[in-house]
Amino acid sequence: MRTTTRVAVIGGGVVGASVLYHLTRLGWSDVMLIERSELTSGSTWHAAGGFHTLNGDTNMAALQGYTIRLYKELEELTGLSCGLHHVGGVTLAEDRDRFDMLLAERAKHRYMGLDTHIVGPEEIRQIAPITNTEGIVGGLYDPLDGHLDPSGTTHAYAKAARMAGAEVVTHCMVRETNQRADGTWDVVTDKGTIHAEHVVNAAGLWAREVGEMAGIYFPLHPMEHQYVVTDEVPEIYERDREHPHVMDPAGESYLRQEGRGLCIGFYEQRAKPWAVDGTPWDFGHELLPDDLDKISDSIEFAYRRFPVLERAGVKSVIHGPFTFAPDGNPLVGPVPGVRNYWAAVGVMAGFSQGGGVGLMLAQWMVEGECERDTFAMDVARYGDWITPGYTRPKVVENYQKRFSVAYPNEELPAARPFRQTPMYDVFDAMGAVWGHQYGLEVVNYFATGDEPRFETPSFRRSNAWEATRREVQAVRGAVGINETHNFGKYRVAGPKARAWLDRIMAGRIPAPGRLALTPMLSPKGRLWGDFTVSCIDEETFQLTASYGAQAFHMRWFLQNMEEGVTVENVSDRVTGFQIAGPKAREVLQSVTRSDISDMRFLDVRHLTLGMADCLVQRVSYTGDLGYEIFCDPMVQRALWTTLWEAGRPHGMKPFGMRAMMSLRLDRFFGSWGAEYSPDYTAAETGLDRFISWKKNVDFVGREAAERERRNGAARTLRPFEVDALDADVHAYEPIWIGGEVKGFCTSGGYSHHADTAVALGLIPAEAAQPGLEVEIEILGEMRPARMLETPLFDPDGARLRG
Repeated sequence: MRTTTRVAVIGGGVVGASVLYHLTRLGWSDVMLIERSELTSGSTWHAAGGFHTLNGDTNMAALQGYTIRLYKELEELTGLSCGLHHVGGVTLAEDRDRFDMLLAERAKHRYMGLDTHIVGPEEIRQIAPITNTEGIVGGLYDPLDGHLDPSGTTHAYAKAARMAGAEVVTHCMVRETNQRADGTWDVVTDKGTIHAEHVVNAAGLWAREVGEMAGIYFPLHPMEHQYVVTDEVPEIYERDREHPHVMDPAGESYLRQEGRGLCIGFYEQRAKPWAVDGTPWDFGHELLPDDLDKISDSIEFAYRRFPVLERAGVKSVIHGPFTFAPDGNPLVGPVPGVRNYWAAVGVMAGFSQGGGVGLMLAQWMVEGECERDTFAMDVARYGDWITPGYTRPKVVENYQKRFSVAYPNEELPAARPFRQTPMYDVFDAMGAVWGHQYGLEVVNYFATGDEPRFETPSFRRSNAWEATRREVQAVRGAVGINETHNFGKYRVAGPKARAWLDRIMAGRIPAPGRLALTPMLSPKGRLWGDFTVSCIDEETFQLTASYGAQAFHMRWFLQNMEEGVTVENVSDRVTGFQIAGPKAREVLQSVTRSDISDMRFLDVRHLTLGMADCLVQRVSYTGDLGYEIFCDPMVQRALWTTLWEAGRPHGMKPFGMRAMMSLRLDRFFGSWGAEYSPDYTAAETGLDRFISWKKNVDFVGREAAERERRNGAARTLRPFEVDALDADVHAYEPIWIGGEVKGFCTSGGYSHHADTAVALGLIPAEAAQPGLEVEIEILGEMRPARMLETPLFDPDGARLRG
């Protein structure tokens, strides 16, 4: 056994083996895997082994496609069999909402290059003849679906890694992980201590326990999961080809052929967490006791959907634990705040996602960043606010909704409310309909009168329509108010703060009393942030960005820290309000003795508003005349009273995030995670207009950005007016130009100010000519759309800047 290594991967399941293989594939051969028992000794050995591409996040779906295509390559490379069965699979839709979801997924697949098909009941009976299609609206067929041999696949990954120089050590128990002062690690095992530059936690069921050795909490929890293998079924073994997979969301089940019988598994509502207080170290190749009572309702439903099951005997019951994160996606990447410690945990669908997880983590480690946006599985999508008490109910909820319709506007209720601002009870009494971001309660809109305090989940326009419209009209016609709590906020200070910001940010760093908008780039020129930088004084700055990206952004700041500068995440230590609309200046002036008549667009000032000392900056994401007002949470309620009493005579109304997202479309403003993400560059999205090309600084990503500036971006972000029916663009709908899919939407919605549907999307740069007409596929319907040249509100910026 090696005593020194570049990377020590802890955990010998399919994910750990995949990480090991992909590190060698990218050129790191001095790597090793440490497994306390045999390979596949955790969840891997008892997995059903199914794989599929369907995933609500497009990058996750693409990585699942990569994983599936990788298996044949592994077989050719190693000579080992992965036991591949590419039988195809169909996901059933029993109602219009489920069918809308499948239509939306099929549309995404068009530009991803995934060959899926919408099928009707008759086609479903031909594809999967044991299916009772009574009540079925349709389905989505994916020829890539299938299953494999979990053990064979894991050993193929391990062999491929060994062939490239990696070492695999089994029956070696990790006892401690201790970090040295230089950031490297001593991995203490029962066979000796290994000095590693990097540690990868791929410990599966034991990921929590391994994380605790380094003082890290991973928001994970194992859930009991059960599937049944039947005796021989004539309708199966008499076929001339293998029966495909069938996913039946209504029955919370997945079904496939197993030998001459069937295998069917369930995600039942009577879900049970396992190992609440920790996974036993001696657990391994055993199973949990059968618990058919837990899935009795699901079995009864399955008998109706697949009548052959009622006549088939039970050959075996497989009941074992799998580990889930609160949203069901893996936790992958560099752990924020801990040097050289990497996560590859919570990969519930290991045989669909393991290859993609291994590839992304290896790229992250070797090349410094991934080829695509990995935020959906980034360990940094959760912050240090998360606790086991929050994780467990969210994991149970996710398990129960594993096969439920994933609506774009749905707000899931488990473990809420949890994190609240001082305004929560005030807004709740005013009829707030709540959403949440990064664990924080956020107002989506305000219901009035007899309107329900619940937004109906839908792919189409919801019951939030009229409320959102009211709030938009209040902002555009008078003045609106909402909180600034859901901004990520950072305090950068020190004698070298300006120089550090000049290097980290691509844009201009403003003079004292001013703010600037700037992209933050990755070394390869991709977008890693969309920031407002406010200069308080020559050595003090406030940065604002997406609230949900706090750990992601802080990780990058800390990785690039220098002497003479400090960065603090003050997101929850600074709060306040935004006021916006034509009456905003009058309201603000009425609550301060300072003269604000000369406060220009992008100015930043300290003002006393009523009794509260505030930082006020003249900028608004609504695209209107507006101000962002920041204060201490302890005085927020007093500030609210001051602003509300002053604003009501001017027609002030509170507004939520639904209205905010409508208002920003009027000015074609992009949003982090939609238009702006690591999938795109500044030039593609138009953020290059905020890059300071003249500053004499080699800012991060400059070389790549300069290269794209010289060569031009191949695609460009453009706004469209859409002839929509009862459904608007959400994201990833394909854009058809000349009868071919040439682009896709990044986001969209309805402009209640202009009374029209709007979409933002990426199209080939050469196609973006004035007068361009396209079609956008929304829920299977081709809707005409026209490229817009001027904003729908305040086209010359007179109100915004005046």
